[in-house]
Amino acid sequence: MKRRRVKITGIGPVTPAGIGREEFWKGILEPVSRVRPYGKLGDEYGPLVAAYLDDFDVRRYCTHAKIPKGSSRQTLFAIAGVMLALKDAGISQEELDRTSCAVVSGSSLMDLGGTLASIDAVYKHGARGAKPRNIYTTVTSSTPSAINEVLGIGARTMALQSACCAGLDAIGYATALVADGEVDLAICGGTEAPLHRCPLLELRAAGLTPPTTEMPERLDRPFDLWRTTGVVSEGACMFIIEPETSPRKGYSYISGYAFANDESDDLCGGLAISTKMALADARIRPSQVEAISAWGPGHKLIDAAEARVIMGVFGKALNEIPVASIKGSIGTPLGAAPAIQVAAAALGQRYGAIPPTVNWEHPDPACPLNLSKSYRSVAHSCTLIDTHGLGGLNASLVLERC
Repeated sequence: MKRRRVKITGIGPVTPAGIGREEFWKGILEPVSRVRPYGKLGDEYGPLVAAYLDDFDVRRYCTHAKIPKGSSRQTLFAIAGVMLALKDAGISQEELDRTSCAVVSGSSLMDLGGTLASIDAVYKHGARGAKPRNIYTTVTSSTPSAINEVLGIGARTMALQSACCAGLDAIGYATALVADGEVDLAICGGTEAPLHRCPLLELRAAGLTPPTTEMPERLDRPFDLWRTTGVVSEGACMFIIEPETSPRKGYSYISGYAFANDESDDLCGGLAISTKMALADARIRPSQVEAISAWGPGHKLIDAAEARVIMGVFGKALNEIPVASIKGSIGTPLGAAPAIQVAAAALGQRYGAIPPTVNWEHPDPACPLNLSKSYRSVAHSCTLIDTHGLGGLNASLVLERC
């Protein structure tokens, strides 16, 4: 059977830069960091920063009665993203009911907020403090199940948990389902709400989020000479993807996808493999790539390793290819980050713009990429999206403008 070409027809971002397609696009083009002091855990745990959504209310996007009781914050983000994406695509409930669907979500972590609440309750009250509902609401599979319940459809569901690559892997997995004709519509993307004492304290101890609140808006500096580490954040982005025969206008075709692992002593080495495999899957040459959405979390070592890989794949042609990281704007919402990158890339293709790399001011000789701290008006049709996760995971995806 001939594989069908798959396109994105709806986008639903829920991010610190904006919620919904229009607010997000406006926000992600601003040279502004959303990183702020994060004091919700109290002073006892020391200084923490994050990019976060402090006025999020899922009831603005979905009838509260439809939401499963006890749904985690990351599930609520995903539900809002789905409702926004369906609205963006112009898909009615009636059409959804008669269409074969799949729901695929990606998250790096289970709901640690719910897990910690249960642990605290048992510590305080003994066995009677156990929260049985948490068995169902804290696992990552609860997110696509909740989406299924809210929409009232019998979609096939899948949850992927591949570190920070999870959101991109979910899109890649869902794309294969549509391309192979297993379903005619897929709801897919990534969601994450990790701003709890665990994993924040562990990430800070590991040097993966800053130990200070001094000048928070300057802390996340992708590819900048004076970068130190990334900043953990929260958010989601969900998509509607359909075959090219769909009557709806698409943003971009998902032309290629691949994943690969690092060798134990080769940071981001697997990214070279996933990039080349994704380009091969899309049947395009490196010379045809016109923009790169880099992982670029702002970490001293990871940024340099990613830049080395990009230079190795594209060589001298890299001088003419705009590269951007959106992490200086929104931090790194773990498994949701690559899905948000896909949204920025697809909207960038439609509107002919490359988002700024916020806080990139001092070029690093180890990262000689074509970056800009301001957004650039650049018509482009082919974008490479790269992601990297703890454990040496990597994933790459190619978008081509519809």
